Amino acid sequence: MADFESESLTGKIVKGIGGFYYVYVPDAGVFECRAKGVFRAKDVKPLVGDECVITVLDPEKKLGNLVEIKPRKNKLLRPEVANVDLGLVIMALTKPEPNYNLLDRMLIHLESRNLPSLICFNKEDLSSEKEIKTVREAYEASGSRVVIVSAKEKTGLEEMKSILAGKTVTVAGPSGVGKSTIINELLGDERMLTGDISEHIGRGKHTTRHSELFAVEINGEPTYLLDTPGFSSLMIPETEERSIASFYHEFDEYEKYCRFGDCAHIKESDCGVKDAVKKGRISSLRYENYVRLYEEEKSSRKY
Repeated sequence: MADFESESLTGKIVKGIGGFYYVYVPDAGVFECRAKGVFRAKDVKPLVGDECVITVLDPEKKLGNLVEIKPRKNKLLRPEVANVDLGLVIMALTKPEPNYNLLDRMLIHLESRNLPSLICFNKEDLSSEKEIKTVREAYEASGSRVVIVSAKEKTGLEEMKSILAGKTVTVAGPSGVGKSTIINELLGDERMLTGDISEHIGRGKHTTRHSELFAVEINGEPTYLLDTPGFSSLMIPETEERSIASFYHEFDEYEKYCRFGDCAHIKESDCGVKDAVKKGRISSLRYENYVRLYEEEKSSRKY
């Protein structure tokens, strides 16, 4: 147990609701805290994911004051969360058929915020080796890490756990892909937070959906998962400083063969990228998504 005789404890905000912040302290549990007025004075809003310092008011009831927010390494707006290490995107290989356009949007969304991505393709048990090989090769070439799992057969999950261990992870994916099943498998019986927070805020008292981190110990390391709902569609981020092509890293080694320095890889002649697609060196699946996103961005700039 943490030393409650000490003046302060360090933890992570896992939920904020109704002016209260719920701070998870490893080996001690969740403390219900009020933020000190200094945050309002400095116009600082504590966020889920913030590393923070609390002072303990009542160790038995686990009540405290939030007194310090540690410097953030990043901040996401959708959902509003701080200090994310990794974006986990879950898709199905089949049933439903994968929406690769949405997947690419998610990857661009993450990279535009300097977040590495892990793609989990579920339903390995329903897919052929050829299908698995095609998507693995396409997306490993994109620069993302790829794991193939079957939530039903419980295969591939240990590999994913080893990648997630010790990180704060935002989890996204469309409905029907098995996201909830996979999250529950990751959390298992060692979920640390739900009961503690429910007891603090009262069951049924708050029904509004809020960002919430779930803590679990994976391979002996505190790991935090944030479920990101509502990704049935996703606008590509503002990319005025970067072209859409710059997010497609498999293009990089072939762009030097383009005749034009500002080649968009769409209608230009002597294009190294298009030539690589024809020769099967770049996934046609990824290239077709690129063209769609390029045209969408080009159209949006007219308005």
